[in-house]
Amino acid sequence: MRKFFNLCAAKTSAGAGHPLTFAIAVGTIVVWAVTGPVFHYSDTWQLVINTGTTIVTFLMVFLIQNSQNRDGAAMQAKLDELLRAVDKAREQFIGIEHLTDQQIELVRTALEKHAKQLRDKQPRKQETAPDTVDRLLDRMSPGS
Repeated sequence: MRKFFNLCAAKTSAGAGHPLTFAIAVGTIVVWAVTGPVFHYSDTWQLVINTGTTIVTFLMVFLIQNSQNRDGAAMQAKLDELLRAVDKAREQFIGIEHLTDQQIELVRTALEKHAKQLRDKQPRKQETAPDTVDRLLDRMSPGS
């Protein structure tokens, strides 16, 4: 069941972000609005759009949240692996996402303070490749 749900959530999340899906939603609203005079703006006419949008929104919340939870967990696992693999990284940071918001804020504040102290003590880092991003973008542009 979970595997099927994850598959549906991933496909729905990907589809929901597609321009065609947006165009279909806009088209549905336009058709609904244009048919208003035909149905004399009746309660049933209004109920159709209200019910439809409520159902779609309700279901999308769960499907998109599932996809975001999976993406967040995968990203956290990748970051944990980097912390484990890099020699100078402190492995104590693995799993800090399980701390409270207040504890995480304290860690973040301490890190920022430490980084500022290091910047103040040491000369600025020498830039190794100041135009790396620009050169990359130039290589990717169609005219190059």
